[in-house]
Amino acid sequence: QVQLVESGGGLVQPGGSLSLSCATSVMAFGLYIMRWYRQAPGKQRELVAQIDTGGMTNYADSVKGRFTISRDNAKNTAFLQMNSLKPEDTAVYYCNALSAKNNYWGQGTQVTVSS
Repeated sequence: QVQLVESGGGLVQPGGSLSLSCATSVMAFGLYIMRWYRQAPGKQRELVAQIDTGGMTNYADSVKGRFTISRDNAKNTAFLQMNSLKPEDTAVYYCNALSAKNNYWGQGTQVTVSS
């Protein structure tokens, strides 16, 4: 019954911006670490960003300074603001909710950065 639904993906030109949302039905959302992963064809899924239960954030070196992860616990939603996008950011982006007991994944949303 738990669902994570990503939205906001699409086609954007290099240097542009996109904002991804992850709407969830996770109970006790505030107890989950929220993560954004991405996977490009032929590549391993990589952790892009995370925000823990205390609001501390971490980013992959490849996106640091360009991406911002945030969360709205009242709305059970996580976000990923992506600026200064590069072609190498092209991938399917997945939302992940992790607790000590559960690990939930969204279906992914395609982000394509191309001119």
